Amino acid sequence: MLNAWIPHSQYQKLKIVFLKHIPRIAFDQKPKMGSLENERKTTGWAARDPSGILSPYTYSLRNTGPEDVFIKVICCGICHTDIHQAKSDLGMSNYPMVPGHEVVGEVVEVGSGVNKFTAGDIVGVGYVVGCCKNCSPCNTDREQYCAKKIWTFNDVYTDGKPTQGGFSGSMVVDQKFVVKIPDELAPEQAAPLLCAGVTVYSPLNHFGLKESGLRGAILGLGGVGHMGVKMAKAMGHHVTVISSTDKKKTEALDHLGADEYLVSSDTEAMQKAAESLDYIIDTVPAFHPLEPYLSLLRIDGKLILTGVINTPLQFLTPTVMLGRKSIAGTLVGSMKEQEEMLAFCKEKNLTSMVEVVKMDYINTAMERLEKNDVRYRFVVDVAGSKIDDQ
Repeated sequence: MLNAWIPHSQYQKLKIVFLKHIPRIAFDQKPKMGSLENERKTTGWAARDPSGILSPYTYSLRNTGPEDVFIKVICCGICHTDIHQAKSDLGMSNYPMVPGHEVVGEVVEVGSGVNKFTAGDIVGVGYVVGCCKNCSPCNTDREQYCAKKIWTFNDVYTDGKPTQGGFSGSMVVDQKFVVKIPDELAPEQAAPLLCAGVTVYSPLNHFGLKESGLRGAILGLGGVGHMGVKMAKAMGHHVTVISSTDKKKTEALDHLGADEYLVSSDTEAMQKAAESLDYIIDTVPAFHPLEPYLSLLRIDGKLILTGVINTPLQFLTPTVMLGRKSIAGTLVGSMKEQEEMLAFCKEKNLTSMVEVVKMDYINTAMERLEKNDVRYRFVVDVAGSKIDDQ
C-alpha cells in the first residue's frame, strides 16, 4: 500500500540527519566494490516456463567491474513487456527469468571507475543495460538501437551470465545505463517513467513533436497511454484519447486532462475526426487494425507504434500514400532521453498514477494487467517485500 512508504522528502531529511552523525572521512572516498572472491547472491521472482507464473529464485549476480554500480532495489514497475517475455509470446524466452525493467534503487557501492554516482544516490534502470559502445547508434546517443544491446532481463551479459531484472533484491549495472532520479520524484512515482514515460517522450522528441499547438492522440489508455496524455498536455498539445469503448472517458477528460475522447467503434465520430491529427501514439499491445486510425491523420501525419505485438498488422497502402502519412515504430529511449525526460517531469511536476503492491501479489497483478485492470501502472514494493531476507 502507498501508506507503507516513507515519503521521499522525509527519507531525504532522515538521510541528511544520519550523515551529520557519521565522521566526514567516511564520505570523502567512493565506496569500492566488494571482493570478487565473495560471490554476490540475491533473490528474485522468476518465471520457470511459458506459464509465466513467477516464484522465488535465488541466483548469483554477474561479476562486478570498475564501471559497475551495485544497486539495492527499492521498487519496480510492471509492464506488458514483462508478461510477453515471461510467457514467451515472442518465442525468445529463456528460463528461469526474472522480469522487471522499471527499476528504482539505492546505490550501495560503486566500481573504481564510476564517476557519476556515489553510495546513497537514488537511481533508475530501464530496459537496456549494455551495448557495444562503438557503433553508429552508440556514438550518436541512440544506443537502444545498437545491434549488440543487452536487455535488462532475458539476455546474456558480456561475462556470460544471464541478465535478470528488477523483480529482485539487487542488481549490478554498468554506470552508463543508470540514471539519477530527481529528489522531487518519489521512487514509486519515478519507476514507470523509466519505460512508460520515456517510451512516449522519445518519439515526441525524435519526430519533432514537442512544439506547442499540435493536435495529437493517444491510442490506448494504459501505463504508457496515461503518461502520453500527461506529457503531450504539458507540451501544450490538444490531446485526444482514442479507445474502443467509452468506459474511460471520465478518467481521460477529468482526471488526466485530455481535451477530447474518441470511441473507435463510433463510425460517425471517427468520420467527423478525419484528417484532424498531426500524430497518433499507438500504445495498444495487441492486434488491432491500423486503417481507422490512419484516416484520422492530416497530410504528413504520423502513426507511431509503441506496443509489442506478436501478430502482423495490415493496412492498405493508399491509406498512407494519399496523405503522405507515416507509420513508425519506436523503442523505449536513449540514456540522454531518459535524463531529459526525468528533467521534464521534474519541471512540469509530472508523475505516473500507480498502484503499489508487494512481491507476493505479483502474479495477481500481472493477471490484472493483462485484463487492463489497473489505473495505470502496478509498482512492486521490492524493498518492503524483504525478499532477500526470506
